[in-house]
Amino acid sequence: MTVPALVQEISKGNYICCEPPINLQGYVLGNPITHIEEEIKYRVPFSHGMGLISDELYESIRSACKGNYFNVDPSNTKCLKLVEEYHKCIDKLYEYNILLPDCNMTSSDCFLYPYYLLNFWANDESVRDALHIKKGSIGEWVICSRSNAYNNDIKSSVPYHMHNSINGYRSLIYSGDHDLVVPFLATEAWIKSLNYSIIHEWRPWMIKDLIAGYTRTYSNKMTFATVKGGGHTVENKPNESFIMFQRWINGQPL
Repeated sequence: MTVPALVQEISKGNYICCEPPINLQGYVLGNPITHIEEEIKYRVPFSHGMGLISDELYESIRSACKGNYFNVDPSNTKCLKLVEEYHKCIDKLYEYNILLPDCNMTSSDCFLYPYYLLNFWANDESVRDALHIKKGSIGEWVICSRSNAYNNDIKSSVPYHMHNSINGYRSLIYSGDHDLVVPFLATEAWIKSLNYSIIHEWRPWMIKDLIAGYTRTYSNKMTFATVKGGGHTVENKPNESFIMFQRWINGQPL
C-alpha cells in the first residue's frame, strides 16, 4: 500500500526541489495489497482454480454470496453456510503458501519457527547494541504487530500506480502463484483496470530449460510476472525471484 505512494512523493520532491535529486528509476512489488476490499473477493475463485473446493461449492457460493464472501449479511443464511463449508476446505492450509501446512510457529518442527525466534533475537540487548539502537527508543519488538496506531488513509493504491507509470517510472509487479492472501488473480485484475495496452503477450519465463513462471508486459513500462510455486514472500523461491529481479533491473526480458 505504501510503496506506490512513496514513489509518487519522491517523484514530486524531485520535481519541486532539491539537490541532489533521488535517482528514482522505478519500483518492484511482490504480492502487494492494493485494494484489499476488492482483492479478498478473488480468494474463492483462486481456491476453485487451484482445486481446493469443488465445482459445486464454487458455483453455489458464487450464486448465493454475489462476490461478498467475507463480510456477509447475517440475513443471508445460505451464503453464511456455504462460506463455512469453504473454510472447512482451506483452514488447514498455510494461506501465504497453500503448498505448505498450517502449523504452530512456536513448535520447533514448524517451518515458521525461525520467525518465532525473531521475537527473542530482536529484543536481545546485545543484538540491539550491535545494531546501534538508541536505548529506550524502542520498546518490545513484536513480529507482525497490528496494534500500532496509524492513519489508514489509502483505500486503494491503484491511482498511485497510474500516476507513477504516467510519469515514466518502470514497475515490476509479481505474484507467487500459491498465495491465497493476495491471489495473483486479484493483482491481474487491478493491473487490467489501468487499461494499458499489452506490449508482450502472456508467456512463460524460463531459467535454463525450466518454466519459472509467467509474464506479460504492458505499456507505460509495467511488467507483471508470476513465480511458479511461490507464496506471499520471495523466501519460498529465492533463486527464481532474484533472477527475475536481476533481469528486470538490467532491462532484459524476463
